[in-house]
Amino acid sequence: MQRPSKMRTFKIPSFLKCVSCGRKYDLKEIRYTCNCGGLLDLARDLKSVDGKGLLKLWEDRWGMKSGIESSGVWRYRELILDVPDSKIITRQEGNTRIYPAGKAGEYAGIKNFLLKHEGENPTGSFKDRGMTCGITAANIYGAKCVACASTGNTSASMASYAAAAGFKSVIFIPSGKIAYGKLAQALAYGGLTLQIDGNFDDAMTLVQEICEKLDIYLLNSINPFRIEGQKAICFETLQQLDWKVPDWFVIPGGNLGNNSALSKALMELHELGIIRKIPRIAVIQASGANPLYKMWKNNRPFEPVKNPETIATAIKIGNPVSWEKSLRGIKWSNGIVEEVTEQEIMDAKAMVDAAGIGAEPASCCSVAGAKKLVEAGIISPNDSVVGILTGNVLKDPDAVINYHTDNLRDKHIKGNFANSPKSIKATLEAVKAVL
Repeated sequence: MQRPSKMRTFKIPSFLKCVSCGRKYDLKEIRYTCNCGGLLDLARDLKSVDGKGLLKLWEDRWGMKSGIESSGVWRYRELILDVPDSKIITRQEGNTRIYPAGKAGEYAGIKNFLLKHEGENPTGSFKDRGMTCGITAANIYGAKCVACASTGNTSASMASYAAAAGFKSVIFIPSGKIAYGKLAQALAYGGLTLQIDGNFDDAMTLVQEICEKLDIYLLNSINPFRIEGQKAICFETLQQLDWKVPDWFVIPGGNLGNNSALSKALMELHELGIIRKIPRIAVIQASGANPLYKMWKNNRPFEPVKNPETIATAIKIGNPVSWEKSLRGIKWSNGIVEEVTEQEIMDAKAMVDAAGIGAEPASCCSVAGAKKLVEAGIISPNDSVVGILTGNVLKDPDAVINYHTDNLRDKHIKGNFANSPKSIKATLEAVKAVL
């Protein structure tokens, strides 16, 4: 049972608004897309909001030991979702740490490189921030069953939060194409897991049809409330930096909801006058799952990538639903889209891990991409950069073991920084020889 808030809050009028045609919808109606097919934003009228007062309220909540607002998402509830305390489903998500990049910073060639580690959330990824908001919305709408398509992290998060809320959860995964560390979580939390023939994009198409026809609440990032929760990554990062805005945010790009949330948060903070500087956003995709990069690089209409393939399972998505929101934020921030190879991802991961931080492969696109942008002269070695690490080091254990034992040659990945285990005799002399 969460302790009700005793602090004053700001009531901000909000509604759903189409990012394509601008049509508005009342929040009482369950909707994921506009009649025109466009994605929906949770929009707010911020004109009369006192930005300084809001900032003071957030600062007053910092360090709360218990209660709803001790969550690293609901601390910023005024720009997340206006909902009664009794409806909120939270696992005290957020409150993740920022680390100096250490060896990973040296590897990337950046002097002031910080890594925000979202793998420290309850189920081991940033998805928990969006899920607390999404499950809370499901609770408001009276849902009893929720569903998602997933390559892993979303399924683990949704199953956990659904269990906490007492909901049934249904998960659609691509057959044989999900990391077992993530699948294990979904099964452990009680999710009904359905393996389908096809890839993530096929699963995403199916789950939307199932939710519409069977009256199940959809919790992929097409759900506008998921994006709202993920904005808290930005709010919390800046609060940890005493609201000093970095020059760059670098973030992996899969379904593109996370960087959409990042830019939306920055837009709102800028409109409120809480920040005045606009940081540039760099979205990094794997070269085998890079539809946004191809669109950006070639200045052509968006086209999905058929049969996406990458060792970074969390971003193995060829038809990301949030590409329009993502593109909007990148352009607003004068940002950029880059791609990295499998070798670059795994070498960057080795550096993040060797720094004592650790993260799943998809996370390390942030470091690989930052390095590439430094080498291209786009990011200066003297720029202040925050990279987002999206998932825990234990999410893709097979990739870690195979890299360090140099068993990824079939994927054309060398263990350039391998730390392989050594077999020795059980004697003092043998240990001395190795040491």
